[in-house]
Amino acid sequence: MTAIDKGIRAHIEEKAIKAKKAAKRLRQVTKNEKNEALYTLADHLERNMRLILTENKKDTEAGRDKGYDEAYIDRLSLNEERVHGFAKSLKEVAELDDPVGETLSAWTLDNGLKAEKVRVPLGVIGMIYEARPNVTVDAAGLALKSGNAIVLKGGSSARHSNQAIVSVMHEALAGTNIPHDAVQFIGSTDRSAAKELFTMKEHIDVLIPRGGGALIQEVVEHATVPVLETGVGNCHLYIDREADAEKALSILINGKTDRPAVCNALETLIIHETWLEENKNALITALNEHGIRVHGDEKAIRFIPDAKPADEADWRNEYLSLDIAVKVVSNLNEACDHIETYGTKHSEAIVTENKETAKAFFSAVDAAALYHNASTRFTDGGALGFGAEIGISTQKLHARGPMGLNDLTTSKYMLTGNGHIRI
Repeated sequence: MTAIDKGIRAHIEEKAIKAKKAAKRLRQVTKNEKNEALYTLADHLERNMRLILTENKKDTEAGRDKGYDEAYIDRLSLNEERVHGFAKSLKEVAELDDPVGETLSAWTLDNGLKAEKVRVPLGVIGMIYEARPNVTVDAAGLALKSGNAIVLKGGSSARHSNQAIVSVMHEALAGTNIPHDAVQFIGSTDRSAAKELFTMKEHIDVLIPRGGGALIQEVVEHATVPVLETGVGNCHLYIDREADAEKALSILINGKTDRPAVCNALETLIIHETWLEENKNALITALNEHGIRVHGDEKAIRFIPDAKPADEADWRNEYLSLDIAVKVVSNLNEACDHIETYGTKHSEAIVTENKETAKAFFSAVDAAALYHNASTRFTDGGALGFGAEIGISTQKLHARGPMGLNDLTTSKYMLTGNGHIRI
């Protein structure tokens, strides 16, 4: 290890140690104190909006100079509405029930020993993420409400935005009973900084990566800290033979165009061939009106003008743009098989008026969120009433789907006796 590497590790470790000490203090903070701190954070972020937007402009201008595509720039960009939005999400999190101290189960043994299983914070969360500076606010807010300290490592592309946000948060926390060391930010742009965080298992209790597939895979493969894995979203919409055309097209357009650059946007459209034959003109009109570019299989190309032939990459691609892959099938099983092969277990939807078909789809498809006659854009902590989310888990252990407050806790057993000994 070079002197530079040692210096980076020492810098990361210093922040992790501060967070660990703060986590110990957080265990003693009351629900009201945490809520007051979140309201204070929200107020300071809105009052310092000009600073945040000025620093964000530096990041977006640098991104355009480097040739980042518009989907990436969109994830990177802040405006007044988005700042008000993440301030609002902090207030919503404050209004939620505090999970810490909740009794999950309680019982008394035959010998009179009383047992309780109670929610407690995870401790120190390490958060590694790319581009979206709103994650800085959402992650910190959820961590503090659930009694956790957090070490944030944002991407270099959002460095100015994240530093401004964290500086405002530290200033806000200084006037509360929450230790400002509970929110740590690693500003280093050196790639080794994130890798050092991977291995701080003596100080970090859990690691949450949030970003592109390459980042997530690197963390999963190299971390010695336990990982709560978030996943990319190759989300599918299946329009069944018995789908209502108006519902189907509305859900398609919303899922694809509302915010194409997010992980719960649609990337693949699967259509029953009978429905396509009957509704091709309405579908083509909707696609053209919204500038959606089609990459289709042979059947799709026959029906949809200007569609490009899809290859293997198209079925696996998370476009994060107005491109969409289109697959034409003859039955539900073909649709489910395609999703099984190419899906990322994030969010999958079916449009059909046949409840039995929807039930079969729900049974056959393995994903964190499944939808019947609704848009995949609802796979979001805010939309589901969590106030915010720290990420969307596509794994099956500990947490799955949008991760809110409860998912940032674990449990411990508390046992009360009266001189009990085991014989």
